[in-house]
Amino acid sequence: MKRFFVISFIMGMCYFTLEGFWRGWTNIAMLFVGGLCGALIGILDEYPKYVTLKVWQQTLLAWLIILVIEFISGMILNVWLGMGIWDYSFLPYNLYGQICLIYATLWLPLIPFGIWLDNWLRWKFFNEKRPYNLINIYRDLLMLK
Repeated sequence: MKRFFVISFIMGMCYFTLEGFWRGWTNIAMLFVGGLCGALIGILDEYPKYVTLKVWQQTLLAWLIILVIEFISGMILNVWLGMGIWDYSFLPYNLYGQICLIYATLWLPLIPFGIWLDNWLRWKFFNEKRPYNLINIYRDLLMLK
């Protein structure tokens, strides 16, 4: 459980910072949303069937997890609680203004880095196996390996 919270916090801070640079501002709720996405994707490494998937398959699975979490958190934070953190309703191919195809595709090149970062954190903080080389991960993704 400690591992989940440490990784969730660090991944959440990474997302929080990235969104702050991208949008020029962010909301503290994004620390938790981003952390949850990162930690859940990291947990997938604990399942042997996931580890044997190709990088592009891991990326697509992680992408779906992110989109589901973003949609659910958007419905809770933006629609039900009225916080107005984001609104994609003015963009084409959106779902209730909470996710849209344009921004969803931006996750695809970031996910392999997130997978690598989770593995790196586990290696550094929890003495798990050393992560694969990040360049090799992107190469395998581009080659559909």
